[in-house]
Amino acid sequence: MRDSMSNDKRRSLITYNHITYFLYVISYFTAGLLWIVPIVMNYAKRHDASGSWLATHFDWQIKTFWYSIVWFVIGIILITFALGGFGVSVLADSGNIAIGSILLAGLGLLIMTFTFIWHLYRIIRGWIALTDGRPVP
Repeated sequence: MRDSMSNDKRRSLITYNHITYFLYVISYFTAGLLWIVPIVMNYAKRHDASGSWLATHFDWQIKTFWYSIVWFVIGIILITFALGGFGVSVLADSGNIAIGSILLAGLGLLIMTFTFIWHLYRIIRGWIALTDGRPVP
């Protein structure tokens, strides 16, 4: 990848990326309230990094955000359906529906847990690569 940007601009974008990675990590301690801030920041400066190794970090964070949202929502939907099925099983006095609902809720929780770990892994891996001055795959 050809990199023809000035050193000042490169340093500025590196600092900017450090801030966005930091905000992603901090968002875990704010119940996700800060999660939207770094994605907006990434979209705002993404074009400034095009053609450089820093562009991979913007893309990495954007993809991490959207894939995490999609999988987390899938987990929430599964848990919601499971809780509805569990309510029906109580009203219908059906043990089979209750077991299926518990398994479905477990699957939803497993997906959400995996998504949480995957998201954290991607943020840490990207931040380490940025610190080392390397692009991310």
